[in-house]
Amino acid sequence: MPDRPPETTSGAFLEGERIAKYLASAGLASRREIERYILDGRVMVDGVKLETPAFKVTGQERILVDGKPVARPTVSRLWRYHKPSGLVTTNQDPDGRPTIFDMLPGDLPRVLTIGRLDLNTEGLLLLTNDGGLARALELPSTGLQRTYRARAYGRITQPDLDRLRDGIVVDGVEYRSIRARLERSVGANCWIELVLTEGKNREVRRALESLGLKVNRLIRVSYGPFELADLAPGAVAEVSPADLLAEVGEMIAPERRPDPSRPVRALARSSGAKKDAERRVSRDDRPKAGPDRNARRPLRKR
Repeated sequence: MPDRPPETTSGAFLEGERIAKYLASAGLASRREIERYILDGRVMVDGVKLETPAFKVTGQERILVDGKPVARPTVSRLWRYHKPSGLVTTNQDPDGRPTIFDMLPGDLPRVLTIGRLDLNTEGLLLLTNDGGLARALELPSTGLQRTYRARAYGRITQPDLDRLRDGIVVDGVEYRSIRARLERSVGANCWIELVLTEGKNREVRRALESLGLKVNRLIRVSYGPFELADLAPGAVAEVSPADLLAEVGEMIAPERRPDPSRPVRALARSSGAKKDAERRVSRDDRPKAGPDRNARRPLRKR
């Protein structure tokens, strides 16, 4: 049987927190991904390769992932990112398609996405350096609303859309209540606002397809209290520590709570992201939103 780090190593086997949770909190990857790293032999603690994700650490150990040291978790931070259509929400894509991480500013620290947006969905994607916060914000039990604007081919009436309020089952998959509001019809298309709390894979598209519509553009405009507002396609903006604490402070571990007085600085913008975004989204067809007040306070859906 392979060796494991000794139980006397900082008392890690007897106290502390599980290595997968610790590394996820450090923004390395999700807990599930960390567990796969361990099973693949990619994680070492104090010179010994781990064989189980049940091992606990206190933060005093020397931890290596793929031979590189892992820094201690820092204070929690959160960014809003306007994801353009055509980018994959993964670190690497086996098909070689561009990912959001190819387009993010180079001075952005290591981050995780909070949920995902599929290839052809654009709009608000939250990024964080805190795996625990990411998990908390993703859980359906948290009840955070996600708001989308969908352009769909076909005709629909408000009573038809109201059928989604009771939840639906599509191809054996159950979707909870969706509040949908017909905004307007333009030619053969219609614009619809949808509010949901689950965010299952392709939920909006499948829900509208069940009503005979074909979604040809989908934009997420808010996630919980945070809104896209007029954040430009491809741009990233940090939520201030004060606003982060005010909105989701109860979801942040005490040791990771930020200083509310810390100012935020603007990030450099990737020229590739700017060019890609401007090619995909015309000025006249961007999501409708008011002034971007997120620089002072994240907007909350009432």
